[in-house]
Amino acid sequence: MDKKTILLFLIPVISLYISFGQDSEMKINEDLSALFQDEEIIRLSLRYSNKDIKKVTNDSTFITTHLKYEKDNAGWDSLEVRLRKRGNFRLKNCYYAPIKVKIKKKEAKNTLFEGHKNLKLVLPCKLEKDKNDNIIKEYLAYKLYEMVSPYHFKTRLVDVELEEIKGKGIKIHKLKGFLVEDDKHVAKRIGAKVLPSKTHPMNQMPLECVRNSFFQFMIGNTDYSIAYQHNSKLIFLDGQIIPVPYDFDMAGMVNTSYSTVSQINNQVLDIDDVRIRKYRGFQREPILFTEVRQEYLTKREHFITEIEKCKPYFENDKSYRTTLEYIEEFFKILGNDERFEYNILRVARAY
Repeated sequence: MDKKTILLFLIPVISLYISFGQDSEMKINEDLSALFQDEEIIRLSLRYSNKDIKKVTNDSTFITTHLKYEKDNAGWDSLEVRLRKRGNFRLKNCYYAPIKVKIKKKEAKNTLFEGHKNLKLVLPCKLEKDKNDNIIKEYLAYKLYEMVSPYHFKTRLVDVELEEIKGKGIKIHKLKGFLVEDDKHVAKRIGAKVLPSKTHPMNQMPLECVRNSFFQFMIGNTDYSIAYQHNSKLIFLDGQIIPVPYDFDMAGMVNTSYSTVSQINNQVLDIDDVRIRKYRGFQREPILFTEVRQEYLTKREHFITEIEKCKPYFENDKSYRTTLEYIEEFFKILGNDERFEYNILRVARAY
């Protein structure tokens, strides 16, 4: 980026109020389902064979079981669900398979899950002491993005009792997890449509792309591509194509034991640790960088409060503190003109 372009970022604050026409904030009327109307942890119980669910099959192969859930501390209810594996990296490298939950309409009727045909159940990866804390950190990433953009996946934290069928016996696992709504449900909730085809980020809504890129930089995530729809979905709303990110377990903020620096489309990045931040966004109008920078700085206390709300869920206080410190470091970069220019403005991608 040349000096002339950099100077354009030094725009008076008053310019933040210039209209972006179609790129301005679009109003949405959300229709939240009962499942995502509050944040109280739901207690769930599932029984299945981890070995069976990991078998090599196609996407239409499901295991039928019952999902038990606690009803407002007033006893338990259950409904029949079908489960299948999902994902690639986690499936190959984790003990607990990532799960897709499919629910028939008649089963979901008059239950907490009404309105949902498909849900993701995110579980820990490995049998290790910080497995549940990793889940809390990834869940937090979703919650922080809710503050960044009106276009996001809704989540609900759960306590899962997994009854793993092992031969003739049952092994009980007490796990933290969270449910994630399906992309079609996201689109329906905000009056949009899922866009299945790929499109270059420069054809996508500029403001949302910059917000997304700042967010990925904040949590230290390079395991995404809005061009190739890797850990990102595209929705179409009011003539705009909008990226909606998901799957943040490779982020530096989460810092799992299995995290690796991503190589998307065979592109090798010049970092060797997921805790090292690297801005992966594209060059845009300078005023957008200024606007989004101010948005984040204004919301700093809200981000910190959201992290503090999850403190009781952490099993290891060190995990909580390092998460908080990692986000605080992002705001130190954002609040310093020289660091902001060096870490974001100068490295924004031209293509």
